[in-house]
Amino acid sequence: MGIVGKGLLFVGAAIGAVAIVMAVRTATFKAPASVDIAAANLAAAKPVDTAKAVANLAQAVRFQTISHQDKADDQPAEWDKLHTWLQTTYPAAHAAMKREVVAEHSLVYTWSGSNPALPPIVLMAHQDVVPVTPGSEGSWTHPPFDGVVANNAVWGRGAIDDKGSLVTLFEALDGLAAGGFKPVRTVILVSGHDEEVRGVGARTAAALLKSRGIKAQFVLDEGMAVVEDHPATGKPAAIIGTAEKGYATLKVTAPAIGGHSSSPPKETGVATLSRAVLAIAGKPFPMKFSGPGADMLTSIAPHAEIPVKVFVANSWLFSPLLVKVTAETPAGAAMLHTTIAPTMLKGSPKENVLPQDATAWINYRIAPGDTSTEIMARAKSAVGKLPVELAWTKTPDEPSPISSTSSEAWKTIASLAADESKAPVVPGLVIGGTDSRYLAPVATDIYRFQPLVMSIDETKMIHGTDEHISIANVERMVRFYQRLVETAASR
Repeated sequence: MGIVGKGLLFVGAAIGAVAIVMAVRTATFKAPASVDIAAANLAAAKPVDTAKAVANLAQAVRFQTISHQDKADDQPAEWDKLHTWLQTTYPAAHAAMKREVVAEHSLVYTWSGSNPALPPIVLMAHQDVVPVTPGSEGSWTHPPFDGVVANNAVWGRGAIDDKGSLVTLFEALDGLAAGGFKPVRTVILVSGHDEEVRGVGARTAAALLKSRGIKAQFVLDEGMAVVEDHPATGKPAAIIGTAEKGYATLKVTAPAIGGHSSSPPKETGVATLSRAVLAIAGKPFPMKFSGPGADMLTSIAPHAEIPVKVFVANSWLFSPLLVKVTAETPAGAAMLHTTIAPTMLKGSPKENVLPQDATAWINYRIAPGDTSTEIMARAKSAVGKLPVELAWTKTPDEPSPISSTSSEAWKTIASLAADESKAPVVPGLVIGGTDSRYLAPVATDIYRFQPLVMSIDETKMIHGTDEHISIANVERMVRFYQRLVETAASR
């Protein structure tokens, strides 16, 4: 046999070996985050007064607890009215729990358990909502703050984000208290009032809990849900966020000499700023098939068609392809790297005046594994010798730690999510931000999940037009929280 023949034989053998490895890995591939519903010993579901929960959520939507970017535009009286309403509407819960107000309007409730040696559980839901985009009010099917119940849904700003969680949590807690439930493990409810503007409420609550030496078994906040049409399978999947990206905004300033636009210098401040922004945005962070974003696809792959299963089971070979396919959508790409988004610009107040400085704001969502220090270094490298100044608008929030998918807390929450949704449960990365990030000093495991079922298309209404939550989801959420508290706080 000649050299060519031996070469072809070697190549054939190598291809055969790779094929065998791929076949074996595919055949033995299992989801890394498994769920055993029977072993979780979940509490039984109790009847839900759905009509009452729906009416109460509709009422809660009518309180205009809007967090504006400029705090001066907020209406503190709306939070006061909401607080009074909560106390009146849920008397059993308020009789059972100690209520504290921190940072003006954030709430901390403590339902003491009979065994104070057990780490407590912390449940979260924020009170504030984002503003309605000016001029878009007429596009809403029902006015955004009327709390209309129609077409089997509650309509209005905050119906999902996040008064849906707040009200259904209180419905569950009030029902349990009225029914005589006595927790063994302490239950803590933290409700921030300024989550939508990265405010101080949850931070202050976290500091209070830390000062008391509290180390919780777990924290559960908003973040992800049951997706009806997961892209990898086209079927439902319950996605529980095990981490969330960090948040930082970079201010880029180009100092300049002002004057009349009829005699501009060789390069204006706006031109310099434009070059700097393009340089920073033109140096994106590389996408990697790793971390919580990849964990979601790895966990859902066993439930997908054979091609997806083959590619994910053999990510050692196909990771470039997996990255390419995942990154076909902006949300998919965001799962795999730190994103760079120029969002705001400021120059001259008049078209024929040269600005004395031009400014841009660039928002980063920082992937686990990256840091704000690395981002600043990368931005400085990108602009090189351009005469611009770089500074953070606020101290950046670094990415959260990654929570366990093998802890007792995960097993309880994931098993309950699986039992309620009848769908595979997978971990995921929250690409937005939640108040739960501030609870890291008081809990190792922080999970982000709302037990509601939505299609991917329906998620667009959150922070958008026609936000609403189905009556079926309201009932589902009350039942989930009731079972969760009974299960986790009874042992």
